[in-house]
Amino acid sequence: MSESSAPIPERESMEFDVVIVGAGPAGLAAAIRLKQLAQENNQDVSVVVLEKGSEVGAHILSGAVLDPVGLDALIPDWRERGAPVDTPVSADKFLYLTSGKAIRLPNFPMPPLMSNHGSYVVSLGNLCRWLAEQAEALGVEVYPGFAASEILYDGEGAVRGVATGDMGVARDGTPKDTFMRGMELIGKYTFFGEGARGSLTKQLVAGFKLDEGRSPQKYGLGLKELWEVAPDKHKPGLVQHTMGWPLDDATGGGSFIYHFGENLVSVGFVVHLNYANPYLSPFEEFQRFKTHPGIRGTFEGGKRVAYGARALTEGGLQSVPKLAFPGGALIGCGAGFMNVPRIKGTHNAMLSAIMAAESSFQALQSGRAGDVLETYEKAYETSGIAKDLKRVRNVKPLWSRLGTRLGLMLGGVDMWLGTLFPFLKYTLGHGKPDYASLEPASKFTPIDYPKADGALTFDRLSSVFLSATNHEEDQPVHLKVADMDLQLASEHDRFAGPSERYCPAGVYEWIVEGEGGEPRFQINAQNCVHCKTCDIKDPEQNITWIPPEGGGGPNYPNM
Repeated sequence: MSESSAPIPERESMEFDVVIVGAGPAGLAAAIRLKQLAQENNQDVSVVVLEKGSEVGAHILSGAVLDPVGLDALIPDWRERGAPVDTPVSADKFLYLTSGKAIRLPNFPMPPLMSNHGSYVVSLGNLCRWLAEQAEALGVEVYPGFAASEILYDGEGAVRGVATGDMGVARDGTPKDTFMRGMELIGKYTFFGEGARGSLTKQLVAGFKLDEGRSPQKYGLGLKELWEVAPDKHKPGLVQHTMGWPLDDATGGGSFIYHFGENLVSVGFVVHLNYANPYLSPFEEFQRFKTHPGIRGTFEGGKRVAYGARALTEGGLQSVPKLAFPGGALIGCGAGFMNVPRIKGTHNAMLSAIMAAESSFQALQSGRAGDVLETYEKAYETSGIAKDLKRVRNVKPLWSRLGTRLGLMLGGVDMWLGTLFPFLKYTLGHGKPDYASLEPASKFTPIDYPKADGALTFDRLSSVFLSATNHEEDQPVHLKVADMDLQLASEHDRFAGPSERYCPAGVYEWIVEGEGGEPRFQINAQNCVHCKTCDIKDPEQNITWIPPEGGGGPNYPNM
């Protein structure tokens, strides 16, 4: 028998009390809290955390301004332990941009929750690296480079763990010389902290109908660059947000600029993925934003050192799915705990993980396994997370329906009403999902974006290079197109190929070979930065993102 036709070996398995998918803030917080509870009660609880990135933090991308409430709850002495959280916010600035002016919005009319007083500008990737050290010191097993690719169920339909993907598989699906079978990680409870649009979370939500009775989840695409700027332009702790130009009033989004560290500035741009114009390119809008006369001065003479992109959950309170199901729970931003007007979710992600950990620890003490952690669900309903999201629940629907200027003005009024009269309960729904908001190309004119200058603005491929993205080239393509004929008839013919523009990494191309040739959909999977935008925005939901071989993808430094 040839090697290619040799039988595939059975998976080996390992058993734990709790299996956690994702070494982000939520996954690591859950692991740490479980071990803290075990120590406090003189018990042994085995916990494992799986991370698809090559190292913890490799796939973490966020602004980030950290509200420390979650970190305070988890590790009260984090300052003494040397957490990489050392740039307090020194100033808040809100600007509205026209094509030529930056209009400063006064701080005093802003609802109190919009203040960043007491928060810190951080690299969330570096914070996760530090949290992993704290977890391992407590005895948590952290396995980077292993992508959870399959949910395992018992005979009753409850989740019993996950399996990691096979490694060393060729593009045609045959095992290579380096083939290694994936592992089964069996847990009494399994937590999913995959972040926005997690591939397994998506399956769980559908399979257990966790979103029944909820509004559709809404998303944004966040693009970020890290710059080293001239010392005289660096203002440690400055937090600046803008809205308006270059986006039109009907397209939601805005920017952030955060100063921290040694002359470092995080600059980012968020585009809400319910935009209608298929010719819009979030990446190009980001590059154009940096050319504004009120923005460009910060970066002139500086050096861009990193780039990345990631989807964000924006649905808020009315889109949070049921959190617990037989054998497991959703934690973190995969469940949608981001506060949209504050552009903050890390604190809520960590708080959700703490509640899930405490609920599962109680269950383990009672000898339970594989059931529904109802106490986690109840804890969330009365938690600070629910209170945080309730106060801003109508901002995103108003923004989507009425546009940036009127929608945000009324959203601010609504936040004040929620602050002054917390008993008010009216909640606006989100309507249709983001993929259904795209309109046919025939309604629009193509956008002529300026060419990159290589100093302030850049092209996609040079940007992907800075993300240090890498995948084993000879492996199955991890971006699955269900029906290529449908992709041609809809995505190309009706919508003029928006995947070429919504993807921030140049993964998708429509190629016509020869005169009069049929357009061919090319997928450059090597470029994928795991943002999940294609899984969200494809108008027919014809593209599915699945995890590639473990360790593949971006390797973000200081992001």
